[in-house]
Amino acid sequence: MKADTLALLIDGDNASPKIITGLLAEIADYGIASVKRIYGDWTKPNLNGWKECLLEHSIQPVQQFAYTTGKNATDGAMIIDAMDLLYTGRFSGFCIVSSDSDFARLAARIREQGITVYGFGERKTPRPFITACDKFVYVDVLGGGADEPPQEKTPAQTKATDTPSKSVVAPTKVVPDKLPPAQGGAARGKLDGVALSMIQKAVEASADEDGRANLARVGDHLAKQSPDFDARNYGFARLSDLVKASGILEVERTGEHPKVVMVRLKKR
Repeated sequence: MKADTLALLIDGDNASPKIITGLLAEIADYGIASVKRIYGDWTKPNLNGWKECLLEHSIQPVQQFAYTTGKNATDGAMIIDAMDLLYTGRFSGFCIVSSDSDFARLAARIREQGITVYGFGERKTPRPFITACDKFVYVDVLGGGADEPPQEKTPAQTKATDTPSKSVVAPTKVVPDKLPPAQGGAARGKLDGVALSMIQKAVEASADEDGRANLARVGDHLAKQSPDFDARNYGFARLSDLVKASGILEVERTGEHPKVVMVRLKKR
């Protein structure tokens, strides 16, 4: 089966280069990004972090000067390019990376054309942009901390580290397994009432006459209810892990290679 052809458009003013590895890995699950562009005023120092990874990941920078103070010309350039790409008819989906609500109408317009829209942004992303997408992923669940460029030491830090002193305590090594959950996400296994209600409704809507529902269909229904519903937001790698921890579903696997996961609401 031929993979979907995607267009990746990044708002450089509203995205961090630290996410790029996790972002591209996530997009690879949806298809092939044949167009990868990032927009911003590259004469400004705030985009320096992006310059180091553009060649490595074959992302085309698009220069957009700020015509006046307080106005974001980058958004307009992205929207114009997105519409030009849409009218070519070559793409099955668009990936829009931004936390700006200005792209809500763009996402809605692309969906009107029958094209899938994947949104990526921070937890502060306004709800209108999230709901305008078919699927929305919070960038903090993508990882990618390894992409953070090393920070230069300040003169005070250099003096403190380079000058031996008995009072200086060696920094404690951080163990990855002990890191706290992603900021804004729920702790592992903690599902709120809203999430449980959404899961219940999705199972009821997807179930056959015997009350059993294919987990894949449940996942599709959850995405339609809320584009930003993602097991990773609750600390689980897969939806199957989340439903097991929910406490309201019975889970069983049927078939061979791969096994089909079926779920059923527990009887009260």
